Amino acid sequence: MDLALQGLRVFVSAGASGIGLAIVESFLTEGAEIATCDVDEASLNALAQKYPNIHTYLCDVSDSGAIQGVIHSAAAQMGGLDCLVNNAGIAGPTAKIEDIDDAAWQSCLDICLNGQFYCVKAALSYLRESSNPSIVNLSSAAGKYGFALRTPYAAAKWGVIGLTKSLSIELGEDNIRVNAILPGLVAGERQRRVMEAKSQQLGVPFAEIEAAAFSFSSMKDYVTAQHLADQILFLASPRGKMISGQALSIDGDTKMLL
Repeated sequence: MDLALQGLRVFVSAGASGIGLAIVESFLTEGAEIATCDVDEASLNALAQKYPNIHTYLCDVSDSGAIQGVIHSAAAQMGGLDCLVNNAGIAGPTAKIEDIDDAAWQSCLDICLNGQFYCVKAALSYLRESSNPSIVNLSSAAGKYGFALRTPYAAAKWGVIGLTKSLSIELGEDNIRVNAILPGLVAGERQRRVMEAKSQQLGVPFAEIEAAAFSFSSMKDYVTAQHLADQILFLASPRGKMISGQALSIDGDTKMLL
């Protein structure tokens, strides 16, 4: 299937590793032009060496002024912007609510929710000039289910759903489609660290935590970064033209979170 993404101008936040890297590389395979930012300078440098045509920027999305400057620079270098992928996020603390300090709570919301708001504001004028404009926000299964011991993360990811649904209505008149992706258990080191922290909090072996988590999923397997990238590419393509305002679960039919 030809997704007609050749020459699509895409900005991906946190694109130097993990899910973001899979998104970046998948768009590149389809012939898109990519700009990305990250806080991991070493990974960002490695990405720039591997793909010299990518526009890379060292930036924290929770810094409103910095991300505004980065997106303006990226749009100038690419001659515009067609797609914004709000991928940046952190896991946040795993703890009982009374044990979470204010700074940890605020940091999680600043990066996982406020960062998306800042990126949209910076990108909007360019997206309005595109003939195929789209925004894809990374939420989580935690954006629709309760998630004990993970309240900052869940609160932020629920907020992403509200942001997405509201923007899809507000920006519909500009023909900008806005959707959210809700991954389930994603294979990788970050997911493992989260489950290890839950294991320590509950005093239960890791294998039992993992098995219990999969017991709530019909498919009983990890989602991969490539699964997420594939869906995002479709949403950004002309074939996704009438898909907007959706919170799309890619979670193997997960019923709840442990």
